[in-house]
Amino acid sequence: MHYGVVMFPTEYAMAPDELARALEERGFESVWFPEHTHIPASRRSPWPGGGDLPREYWSSYDPFVALMAASAVTKRLKLGTGICLVIERDPITMAKEVATLDRLSNGHRVEESLAAPARARARHEGNLDQARGGIPR
Repeated sequence: MHYGVVMFPTEYAMAPDELARALEERGFESVWFPEHTHIPASRRSPWPGGGDLPREYWSSYDPFVALMAASAVTKRLKLGTGICLVIERDPITMAKEVATLDRLSNGHRVEESLAAPARARARHEGNLDQARGGIPR
């Protein structure tokens, strides 16, 4: 069985490179850094965990930059985004970011977990076609 760790990389959390080094030293298989790039000023749907949205959702680092820091200090640790909001990124730029991370990490296995924006948020922002996988307008 393999174990990995998911963490929102923020300025008040353990630094991505320090975490990655510690995980590899302890035999973990992977590290995953999710992203949440769009936080509405007002929310119609409650956070599923109850209460207010935790601050790490709006203060997390870019996952690809954090993963690059992690890859610089490890040799075997698999790298992943946990959540990558592809529809909120430019596809060509994202492809370049992933390819760059893969190349500069000397072949670390880069894993991706991709997600479209939530339907309620997309409807609120007027981008319901994006939530359905349509062409952004």
